[in-house]
Amino acid sequence: MQLNLRTLHAVSDPDLSIDIFGRRLALPVLGAAVAGTKVNFGGRLSEWEFVWAQVKGAAVAGTLALTGDGPLAEVYATGLAVIKEVGGAGIPIIKPRSLKEIRARIAQAEEAGALAVGIDVDAAGLVNMRLAGQPVGPLTPASLQELCAATRLPLVVKGIMTPDEALLAYEAGAAGIVVSNHGGRALDHTPGTAEVLPAIARAVKGKLLLLADGGVRSGVDVLKFLALGADAVLVGRPVVWAAFGGGVEGVAALYAKLAEELKVAMILIGCPSARGARPELIYQD
Repeated sequence: MQLNLRTLHAVSDPDLSIDIFGRRLALPVLGAAVAGTKVNFGGRLSEWEFVWAQVKGAAVAGTLALTGDGPLAEVYATGLAVIKEVGGAGIPIIKPRSLKEIRARIAQAEEAGALAVGIDVDAAGLVNMRLAGQPVGPLTPASLQELCAATRLPLVVKGIMTPDEALLAYEAGAAGIVVSNHGGRALDHTPGTAEVLPAIARAVKGKLLLLADGGVRSGVDVLKFLALGADAVLVGRPVVWAAFGGGVEGVAALYAKLAEELKVAMILIGCPSARGARPELIYQD
């Protein structure tokens, strides 16, 4: 995928800011919900150290991080504790557990003062959850509607990959969706998120918050996703590397790098604002 280079224009200081659920962010990049240092990273950092670096580093950079859930109780609890510590600047993501378990975790997110709460439905088949005696599975549209109605927080559904399910989430009352295939680890032979994003954007753009993830490594990647229809993107693995390598300062530096790359790219294609990115920025043969 290529971008159209345009330099005969007056765009010299593009606006990277966006608004999410009433909060102004300095750039359209959020930290993805990566958690579970004991399970995923051999415990090389404590859960608190890892999540603190992600959430605080994002806050320093003027953006937000999502926090995770998992088979160990400390994973979700630590995310909530850190979000509370930074004044609610974070979005906890809940595994698609039983409705009773999800409702309990939503209530905890409300108590922590989180900006919003989410459910990663693309984790419906995770084996490690089942092996831990915590079964996960798909949500029916009726169940999703019940959960949306049961909370005062905006509810985000992560793991949407088709326009029809994007519409189902919207009709159920979701305030946002994340176009995501769980990092390509949930099911083989599915398309990439960038491939399905334009059709999903045509179905629900402007009706709810439209986030996307999947291989974002540079500010140019961010711009491509914005042009394809996303309101903002999630970054996962680079935040992990930054957190392990430099803690809060490392994560903040990563966002600063992405912001600078995005700004330069927007100048070179004549895009005045992150909110104004359009499909016409993408080169069509």
